[in-house]
Order: sequence, then C-alpha cells, then structure tokens
Amino acid sequence: MRKNLQYPIGEFVVPKQISKEDINQWINDIEQMPGQLTKALDALSESLIDTSYRPGGWTARQIVHHLADSHMNSYIRFKLALTEDKPTIKPYDEKIWAELPDSTLQPVEFSLDLLHSLHKRWSYLLRSMSFNDFNQTFYHPESKKEMSLMINTALYSWHGKHHIEHIKLVQVH
Repeated sequence: MRKNLQYPIGEFVVPKQISKEDINQWINDIEQMPGQLTKALDALSESLIDTSYRPGGWTARQIVHHLADSHMNSYIRFKLALTEDKPTIKPYDEKIWAELPDSTLQPVEFSLDLLHSLHKRWSYLLRSMSFNDFNQTFYHPESKKEMSLMINTALYSWHGKHHIEHIKLVQVH
C-alpha cells in the first residue's frame, strides 16, 4: 500500500470525546515536537534540505520555517483566547508565507532555535491552564467557526507530527 504523501499520518480528525489524559498527551506532543524535528533533520543530509517530500510540496527548509510561522500564530491565538472573549484571529496565507525569502533561503537553525524556545513557553502555558480554560474559543474568519483551545491543542499535536513525517519522506527520495 502506497503512503499518502500529502497526509502521511492521516488528516486531522476532531476528537469526539476528550479527557484530561488526552490533553496531557497533546501537551507532551507539543513540548517534544522541536526535539523530534531536530532529530528528523539530523537524519537528513544537507543536500536534501531543499528537496520536496512530494511533487508540488514544500521543501524540508520551507516546512521547518512553516512550523515556526504556524506555531507562533497558534501560541498568540491561545493568549488571545485566554485574555479576550472569543477574539477574532488574524488569518494568514501560509502558502505565500512559505515563498518569502525567510522561508526559502534562511538556515533552518533560525526556526529550530525559535521553535525550541516557543514550545518551552507554550507547553508551560498549556500546563498552567485548567481543564475549563481549554473551552475558551477564538473565531476564525476564514472558516467562519469558533475553535476551542482544546481542539486547537489536538490540532497542533497532530500538526507537528504531520510535518515531521513530511521531512522523513524527504529522506527516502
């Protein structure tokens, strides 16, 4: 069976029921993601850093910088949802961001350093939240839906694994 290159771990599925144990696991995933990303990149030869994991997909370099962009935005969304009543977040075009020079030319170490620090801070915030805090929401104007911090935690647990798997796919090219 051939692996789905776009969604090698499957598409994100919103969980039907969520326990405190689920949230703790997702926080652990978020906390450990930068180390796992570093390990995946260490296994990748420097000559493959600008190789895409699939036709039309981003290069490993773009993936690393996308993770930094996306996770910074998510962290800010958490802070907004915890301090405001259903704030409307600012969407951005990740595809256009991934084409900017800081995503196509900049060394991956810049975003790796950022992710290591960001995830320490983010996981600290997540661990300080009560179970009820995870019910706080923000409004996403593109999807025209409210998203709870609980679902966003699950999403970002998945998001890191999703893109690390993309980098592992570059290794097999």
